[in-house]
Amino acid sequence: MQTNTSGFFPETGLITPERMRAVDGNAIALGVTELQLMESAGRGLAEQVLVARPDRVLILCGKGNNGGDGMVAARHLVRHATTDVCYLDQGKRSSACEHQLRALTHSRIGLHPFASRDDLEPVRSLFEKADVIVDCLLGTGVSGPVKEPLKTCTAMANASPATIIAADISTPGMRADRICAFHRAKVDGSTVIDIGIPVEAECFTGPGDLTLIPARRKKAHKGNGGEVLIIGGGPYQGAPWLAGLGALRAGADIVRIASPVFEPVPDLIYERLEGNVIGPEHIERLISLAEKADVVVCGNGLGTESHEVVMAIAPHCKKAVFDADALRLPLQKAKGETIYTPHAAEFARITGITLPEDTLGKARAAQRSGIKGTVIIKGHIDIVTDGRQVRFNRTGDPAMTVGGTGDVLAGIAGALLCRLPAFDAACIAAYVNGKAGEAVVAERGGGMLASDIVDKIPAVLYQKGRRGA
Repeated sequence: MQTNTSGFFPETGLITPERMRAVDGNAIALGVTELQLMESAGRGLAEQVLVARPDRVLILCGKGNNGGDGMVAARHLVRHATTDVCYLDQGKRSSACEHQLRALTHSRIGLHPFASRDDLEPVRSLFEKADVIVDCLLGTGVSGPVKEPLKTCTAMANASPATIIAADISTPGMRADRICAFHRAKVDGSTVIDIGIPVEAECFTGPGDLTLIPARRKKAHKGNGGEVLIIGGGPYQGAPWLAGLGALRAGADIVRIASPVFEPVPDLIYERLEGNVIGPEHIERLISLAEKADVVVCGNGLGTESHEVVMAIAPHCKKAVFDADALRLPLQKAKGETIYTPHAAEFARITGITLPEDTLGKARAAQRSGIKGTVIIKGHIDIVTDGRQVRFNRTGDPAMTVGGTGDVLAGIAGALLCRLPAFDAACIAAYVNGKAGEAVVAERGGGMLASDIVDKIPAVLYQKGRRGA
């Protein structure tokens, strides 16, 4: 589906390395290949180097995509200056970096691999004679102090009289006279090089956002994925169970359902509440359960008679997702981060604002609503905002108008909120819920059940080979 993205809240200011990786992934999903992005980055970097009018250039390349950017720059620079590349020949290179290294073997470029500090001594004169040294050793993948042989390489660069230009971000310990950032600056004072990333890669959710999900530790034990408490049911018995299954499939380790209604789902822990609806007599017990949970999801199938209970419990929740019948005035808030998941009518109920028909108008209204928390406005195009950031999600299918899909969304959001900031959790939840729905339609056509979506969540959220799978 094509969308006019003019005015769609493009991001500005500094960008974190983690967010940049997500944007890169989204751009690739939109059809701009990794090699296209690398070619644009390397060529732009070469143009910035040529501003200094150098006679001799030395490019220091690591084994990741930052190194590949430097290798592309070398191909463009060799036509204008004597160019040498010192590249780390230790461990496995990224496939894109390996591709660029093969291309360099057909260029008039001096190639100097190094795997130890001893390999650098024979090329010391290249550091001393260079007019410009380009730092493409680590880039945004940097973490912690550098080790050998990069430590020696950094010291030799610092001792050189050359101007040092860093690609994206400087290697720890290396001086940088200039930093050339790709797409957006990662540190203040950078020169930004446009590499052709579509605006939609930032404004819309996409598969790149999944890279934000933290990887599970190899020594993780039960509970590390988070404990979610679902409070709901009574008038509508299926809703809390759909939310609970959504939370489990999205990675929560323990999910409890506090409800008057029992359903025999062995994967979920049932906390029985006496009676037909959740009432004041349950507050003390619910507070105790809420205080133990990492995230509380509240409102699914709750009905209209339990808002007093919701208000009493909310201040005791570490984090919370409020959905459906919990979305009433006065609007409650957890101690920590809070996500609200209204459709347009529920949004009007809690804000007094009738949303306009156009997507951008809805987004502006939501952003300015004053709600203290993150909001997912469910619709043909979902809108996610925390009052500062705005993002859009267009995954999903018309078949998802069936009842219960919003409950699954709330459960997914609750599980992700255990491990992510609220805005990221909300964006990913909207994306994954929609993609899971699309997968159901592709397989079965019409006649969707909300429970069909649940089993499709892991394939979308934890794609094979993805970090955190």
